[in-house]
Amino acid sequence: MGKWSCDNFINRELSWLEFNNRVLEEALDENNPLFEKLKFCSITSSNLDEFFMVRVASIIEQIHAGFTIPDIAGFTPEGQLTQIRLRVRKMIEDQYVCYRKLSEELREQKIYIIKPQELNENQKKYITEYYYDTVFPILTPMVMDSSRPFPLILNRSLNIALFIEGKDDSIMFGTVQVPSVIGRIVKIPSNSKEVTCILLEDLIKMFAQDLFKGHKVIAMGDYRITRNADLTIDEEGAEDLLETIEQSVKRRKWGEVVRIEVENGMNLKLINKLKEEVEADEADIYKIDGPIDLTFLSKLASLQGYEWLRYPKFEPQPIPEFYGKDKDMFDVVSKQDVLAFHPYQSFEYVVDLVKKAAKDPRVLAIKQTLYRVSGNSPIVNALMEAAENGKQVTVLVELKARFDEENNIVWAKKLEKAGCHVIYGLLGLKIHGKVLLIVRNEKEGIKRYVHLATGNYNDVTANFYTDLGLFTSNNLIASDASSLFNMLSGYSQISEMNKLYIAPINLRKKFLLLIKRQIENAKDGKKSLIVAKVNSLVDKEIIEKLYDASEAGVKINLIVRGICCLRPGIKGVSENITVRSIVGRFLEHSRVFYFRSDENEALYLSSADWMNRNLDRRVEVLFPVESSKLVNRIKEQLNVYLNDNAKARILNMDGTYTRAQVTGEIAISSQIYFEEQYKKYAKKVKKTGKRKEFKPIKM
Repeated sequence: MGKWSCDNFINRELSWLEFNNRVLEEALDENNPLFEKLKFCSITSSNLDEFFMVRVASIIEQIHAGFTIPDIAGFTPEGQLTQIRLRVRKMIEDQYVCYRKLSEELREQKIYIIKPQELNENQKKYITEYYYDTVFPILTPMVMDSSRPFPLILNRSLNIALFIEGKDDSIMFGTVQVPSVIGRIVKIPSNSKEVTCILLEDLIKMFAQDLFKGHKVIAMGDYRITRNADLTIDEEGAEDLLETIEQSVKRRKWGEVVRIEVENGMNLKLINKLKEEVEADEADIYKIDGPIDLTFLSKLASLQGYEWLRYPKFEPQPIPEFYGKDKDMFDVVSKQDVLAFHPYQSFEYVVDLVKKAAKDPRVLAIKQTLYRVSGNSPIVNALMEAAENGKQVTVLVELKARFDEENNIVWAKKLEKAGCHVIYGLLGLKIHGKVLLIVRNEKEGIKRYVHLATGNYNDVTANFYTDLGLFTSNNLIASDASSLFNMLSGYSQISEMNKLYIAPINLRKKFLLLIKRQIENAKDGKKSLIVAKVNSLVDKEIIEKLYDASEAGVKINLIVRGICCLRPGIKGVSENITVRSIVGRFLEHSRVFYFRSDENEALYLSSADWMNRNLDRRVEVLFPVESSKLVNRIKEQLNVYLNDNAKARILNMDGTYTRAQVTGEIAISSQIYFEEQYKKYAKKVKKTGKRKEFKPIKM
C-alpha cells in the first residue's frame, strides 16, 4: 500500500464523464462551425453508449459478484454506480439543451427537422408514399400475449413500444424496431433553398395504427436498450481463438441490459412493462427530452454543400525528408531517423513504405502488428501482395481489439489466404504495440528497417488522430524489434533489450525508474522536469510515484486527454503538478514522455498510456528518440501544447476542468498552430529544397 490517501485520487469513471463533458463543450463552442458542433454532440452520444456497454456493465457485474473493495478514490462499485447515474442524468440534460440550441442554428441555415404535425399536404402525400413503398415492407410489428413471449430487443436498436387494445378489451404490449437499413433522416420535398426532414421513428408512429389493424393503439413511445457488450472470452479453454471470438461477438447483441432510454412523457405503465420484461431497475431508466440517440447528427452533418458550416479543408503535408521524386525511402532512413507527426504530415508515407517493401525484390521479410485497421486497408492489401510475391510476411492481428473484432477477423482470414503467417495475439494479453519491421538484402548484407508509432496502422483515423511515428534503421532498435517479433510468434524469452522497453515485461519498471531518477536529481539540487502526454492516467503506482516526485520538488506538466485519476494542486502532495486536457478538431492520441535534469534530457514515445491494462495486460512498446534534431522538434510540440489557451482545459483539485484563460495575449490553439506551421514548413522545403531544423525550445 502506498502512503497516499484515497482522497488524493479521482475516480476513473467520473473522470471519463468529465472528458465526455469537454467534448460536449465543443458542441457549444461558438468558434466551431455548425456541422462540426453537430459531430461533437453526436460523439458524446456514441461515447456514452460505449461507456455503458463496457464500464457501467463491468461495475454492475462487480455488484452481482458481491465485490465491495473500494477503488483508489475510495468508491465501492455501488458507490460508483450511484455517482455515475447522477452525473449521466445531468449530462443528458446538457446534451438536449445543446441539441435544441443546434436545432435553432440549423433553422437559421434553413435546415429543418420537423414533427408530423408540421407537415403540409404535399409533404404528407410524399411521406405516405415513402412509408408504404419503402418503410412498411421492412417493418415487423410484434405483439406479446400468452402465445408470444417478449421479444429479444437488439442492443442499441431504436424501437417503438405500444399498448394495443384487443377485441376483448385486453391490453397487449407491442414493439416495432425502427429499421437501421434505411436512413433515419428522411428528406422530404420543400423549397429549393431549404432542407426539410423528418426522423424515421416519427414517420413510423404516424402510421402505427395501420400496423395493428383491427386494434386500437392507446399509447406509444420510443425506447432504446443498451446491453453489456464487454466480451468475456475463455482463452485457456479455446481451441480456436478466432472461432471463439466470432461466437462471442454474436452474443454481444444479447448481453444483460444496463440502460433503458425512453421518450420523455412516455406512458408510465408502458415504461414499467419494459422494465419488468428486460429485468431492469428504476435507476436504469433514463428519460430523454428529444430524439433518442443523437448519433444521427453526424449523418446530418454530412449533407452535401454547406462548406461554410465545416472546418476548412485539411491537407496533410509531405514529410520533407522523403520529399522529391528521386528520394528512396530506404536510402533516406538508412542515413537518418525520420519523424512523422500525423495528421499534420501525411500517413501515406507509412503506407508507401509497406507497398514499396511488397514489390522490392531485395526485401526478404515483413513483420507487422495490427490492432485497428480501416475497412479497406491499403496496408493489409500491401501485406497480402508481399506474401503473394514470395516474401516472408508475419502479421500479428489483435482479434481482441474491442468493437473491431469482426473487422479484424475478416482481415485475418484474408491475410492467411494470401499466404501470410497470421498470429492471433497472446494468451491473456492484447498486442497493442505499433511495430513494423522490414528485412532487406543490400550490398553490405542484411539490413533492417523499423517503423515504431504511438498510433494504429489505420489510414482513415490517421487523418484525425494526432500521433507520432519514427522511421529508423538503428541496428540496436532493429535487433530489439526482431526479438519482440520472435517472442510474439514463437514464445521465445527476451533476455535483454538494447533500446526498447516492452510491457508487460519491463515497461512499468522503466517508467518508475525514470521518475525515481528525477526524484534523486531534485534531491541533489538539480532542476528537474517531467512532461508527459498521454490519453489516460489511471495507474495507482505511477500516480503515487509522481506524487513522490512532486513532493521532492520535481516540476511535472501533464497533458492528459481523457481520464486522469491524479488530483493536482494538493498541498504537500501535488503542488508541483499541472494537468491539462486538449479537445479539438483532432483526437489527441500521441504518448510522449520527456525527462530533464539540468542539461541532461531523455525523450521517449510509446503506444502505452499510464494505465494498469497497458502496463500489465498488453504488449506495449516504449522507444527512445535520440536524434537531437527530432528531440527538439518534439520539445517544441510539447511547449505548444503547454501554451494552448484556446482548446486546453485545466484540471482543478476537485476533479472539474476550467478553460485555460487568455489574459492579454493572443489565443493559441495548438492544433491550428501545428496545421499552419507544417504547411509553411512543407512549402518552404518545396520552394528551396532545404530543410531548416527546429530550434531548441525552453520549457
